Amino acid sequence: MRRAITAVIGALAVLALAGCIGSPTGSVESGPTPETTASGPSEPVAASTAAAPGPVTAWRPVGPPSIVASGLDAPWSVVPLDDGTQLVSQRDTGEVLEIAEGGTARAVGSVAGVAPGGEGGLHGLALLETGAATWLYAYLGTEADNRVVRMPLTGGAGARALGPAETVVDGIPRAGIHNGGRIAFGPDGFLYVTTGDANLRAPAQDPGSVAGKILRLTPEGAPAPGNPFGNAVYSLGHRNVQGIAWTADGTMWASEFGQNTYDEVNRIVPGGNYGWPVFEGVSGDPAFVDPVITWTPAEASPSGLAAVGRTLFVAGLRGARVWALDVDATGLTGPAEPLWTDRYGRIRDAVVAGDALWLLTNDTDGRGDPAPEDDLLLRVPLASAT
Repeated sequence: MRRAITAVIGALAVLALAGCIGSPTGSVESGPTPETTASGPSEPVAASTAAAPGPVTAWRPVGPPSIVASGLDAPWSVVPLDDGTQLVSQRDTGEVLEIAEGGTARAVGSVAGVAPGGEGGLHGLALLETGAATWLYAYLGTEADNRVVRMPLTGGAGARALGPAETVVDGIPRAGIHNGGRIAFGPDGFLYVTTGDANLRAPAQDPGSVAGKILRLTPEGAPAPGNPFGNAVYSLGHRNVQGIAWTADGTMWASEFGQNTYDEVNRIVPGGNYGWPVFEGVSGDPAFVDPVITWTPAEASPSGLAAVGRTLFVAGLRGARVWALDVDATGLTGPAEPLWTDRYGRIRDAVVAGDALWLLTNDTDGRGDPAPEDDLLLRVPLASAT
């Protein structure tokens, strides 16, 4: 039913949008119970297939999503590759899949040490290409902690494999809920890691703890130079960030699960304190950075976050939609636009690569209402909007 209930609405929305498109250039996941993201520019920079429009360009879909792959098992993160394939992490199996252009999936390998349970397991992926090697980074939950590892990624399309894992950072608190888990290389070449508060709350305000934080690291796992507290912590006061992205002007953004009242998108600044657990949503207190937008958990429960030009795409789990936001360095520049509400169920990840938005649904993780073909990898063509 959810596959068809908004099909007509979605088609009308696409037709309405076509007139302004230019040519391409307390939920379970957000409430207090389960899950209710000395090196400088010379360091190797993460591989990127993202488009590079000017910072004033807004982007929108020019057609409905198409199904690239189906039958995925609790997928969590997608990395599109230049050769037309994608890598997808599966939370509960610990496997990294390679999706071929025709949609067939094969296991590249399993990440050693993954211990699924609750909201924990295999989470975010990120790719780093150096002159000598290609590394696949992964955020995972072990029996004892959350951590980030990296593995050599060898071979080409159809024959990729994972080498032995080496630890990048460990000791991140783990619990049945609020494990964070998004990783990405920023424009500065450093690795950013989102952690949850692991349902501990108070450590989110402690700059000496890695719980409830966004971390900034060298590719090898050392605190990045210039970090505001002299350690790995870049920002604090987070409850459960599962999405980070940078718009074309270099501004960093994060999507964050609230508790019972407000989910958030925040503009991230070094040393910023985002209020949790003292405040949820807008505080009005100058000691804390207020979000640029909030929603009720039923409207969002945000996970993955993608950016292109000056547009953000926010993946909604309980909200079962994608939010399109146009922003500048000060905040929103227009109204938030909901896309594909209730059409595909829970949306876990959103990534922009080239002129396409890639989405992962997440209805097979025990909290959704899976259709026979779930879960899905979707591709949506994008174009600049006037």
